[in-house]
Amino acid sequence: MAYSAITKPSLHMNTKLYTGTGASHAITGVGFQPDWVWLKSRSYADNHTVFDAPRGVTKRIFSNLDQAEATEAQSLKTFDSDGFTLGTDTLANGGSGKTYAAWNWKANGAGSSNSDGSITATVSANATAGFSIVKYTGAGGTQTVGHGLGAIPEVVMVKRLDSSNSWIVWNKYLQGNNRYLVLNTTAAQATNSTFFQETPPTSSVFYVGNDAGINGGSNTYVAYCFKSIKGFSKHGFYYGNGNTDGNFVYTGFKPKLVIIKVAYASAGSDFVNHWFMFDNELNGYNENNEYLKSDADEAISSGTNRINFLSNGFKCRTTNDSVNSASGVYTYMAWADEPLVANVGASIPTTAR
Repeated sequence: MAYSAITKPSLHMNTKLYTGTGASHAITGVGFQPDWVWLKSRSYADNHTVFDAPRGVTKRIFSNLDQAEATEAQSLKTFDSDGFTLGTDTLANGGSGKTYAAWNWKANGAGSSNSDGSITATVSANATAGFSIVKYTGAGGTQTVGHGLGAIPEVVMVKRLDSSNSWIVWNKYLQGNNRYLVLNTTAAQATNSTFFQETPPTSSVFYVGNDAGINGGSNTYVAYCFKSIKGFSKHGFYYGNGNTDGNFVYTGFKPKLVIIKVAYASAGSDFVNHWFMFDNELNGYNENNEYLKSDADEAISSGTNRINFLSNGFKCRTTNDSVNSASGVYTYMAWADEPLVANVGASIPTTAR
């Protein structure tokens, strides 16, 4: 049996670094036609911009802001067979040598109608890779929304589109189904009994309650849903130890991208910190001391917020509470650069760098 259903992770999720031109710019080399593109300037303090196929080109939201969806004709103009094309928008393609990172995921194009839930949604799902994009219109009250994964998601991120509202993140690894995180802030987990009806998702739907942030009548939303896939992605949690010899987190693959957020304190009061994004394209392997923050407009930073990427997971190498407080419990989302073992022939381990 193959180690993973995905023989080449970069055909489902890939990072592309590029330099802006200030003119129409086709970004190629992604390896597939992306359906979710997340852009951030590495060299300037600019907002993150997020695009997806179900909402359509030029329609952007911001991972670090609560702002409504906006149309920018010169932002991401087309999803292409090997990447995407940008206009002259400075957040995505500024000139004078501005550098950028683009994280790209494959779903299933613009999607199709899904009536698994009480709300009929447009769903673009890549069940093989454990990722789906869900666009829906709220109905108020208590409802369900189909996600198209055919398996129970571990993370669901919801953003209201037609008005300002923070990103609401359900995560299996918080302290209860009434807990949530906010992608665009540093806040620790909080409690709300309405958002997800205090009910975990099923293999076909996630639950939404009577709140304008997630299911206001006639309001519009997008949700991104994630499920761990052996050899490709892993979503979970770990305990910090406050030591430069931090805990090892097993993923079953050599990571490409790891997003870490402190969720709560194992003892005493909860504390706050950013969502840290480590990517092997930013400065390579070990130590990964450069990072971006999904909740901030800051340029790339470096410092003591370090992790080692290994052939089968990652390991914290800092005492900083950003990723390794002795009292911290951290959630993470990780995607593979290479699986732990090859799918073809014998089980040949990959090697750490």
